[in-house]
Amino acid sequence: MSWDDDSFADGFGERHPGRRATRWQIAGQAAGYVGLVVGVIALLVAAVMLPGVLGLGSNPAGTVSTQAHVPRVALPPMAATAEPEDAAEADAQSENTVDGLTGPPAVSGSETGPIDPDWTARTAEATGIPQRALAAYAQAHGVVAREDAECGVDWATIAAIGAIESNHGRHGGASLDDRGRALPEIIGRALDGNGVATITDTDGGRLDGDTTWDRAVGPMQFIPSTWAQWASDADGDGVADPHQIDDAAETTARYLCASGSMRSLEGWRAAIFSYNRDGDYVDAVARVANEYAAAVG
Repeated sequence: MSWDDDSFADGFGERHPGRRATRWQIAGQAAGYVGLVVGVIALLVAAVMLPGVLGLGSNPAGTVSTQAHVPRVALPPMAATAEPEDAAEADAQSENTVDGLTGPPAVSGSETGPIDPDWTARTAEATGIPQRALAAYAQAHGVVAREDAECGVDWATIAAIGAIESNHGRHGGASLDDRGRALPEIIGRALDGNGVATITDTDGGRLDGDTTWDRAVGPMQFIPSTWAQWASDADGDGVADPHQIDDAAETTARYLCASGSMRSLEGWRAAIFSYNRDGDYVDAVARVANEYAAAVG
């Protein structure tokens, strides 16, 4: 039936006078249609906005409002090297140099290794990062800059992860020894599903001493299965050790770069999110990394 019908038949087939709409009725129906459209639009807007508010949308690595820029720090300067004594030694050094950086710049247990000790001292004072840990972060920056120039990972980002994961190897009263090993060893809680992920033992307890569950280990808190895939021997002692800061820092840098370039805000946050799939963690790393970057100017 339309509003213009002169009559209609009821369920019994009887005819009755038609109902012609008044102006108020027409206006009321139009208002109803408008309200319906507005309601649909409001629902669509809510569907778009709500996931972002709750951290469930297309940016799982947290919001971008906390740190709206990527930390930028220069490649740490290398320590001066002695002049080669003969042509053969000069040729050997030339073959092992990329973009002016001699490599591999292993720390090998020294306080600052091949990183300029003056830079290490100044930066440690400005940031509060222990010199031994800072040397490892700087070394990792240099190594990966040569290996993957497009990655863009830097020492401030690596240091921020080290700060959050273990206070630069000092969690629970631990400290880094002369070889860069965290002692006592830093071992996280059992990943038994009780408020954490459920990961049963993957290494027979070799790294974490637990034959039932895996635990994150070392100053950069790697789980054994991840370490098995990405382990690096940065100090050149023949052992890739997650409890040793040089090995752990270099492994961190390479792991981050595996997610793609970190030169954009989105790429940087995606890399940190791959390290710990939590938006709040990404924001925390961003805050600390930018504090370190700002401290050195």
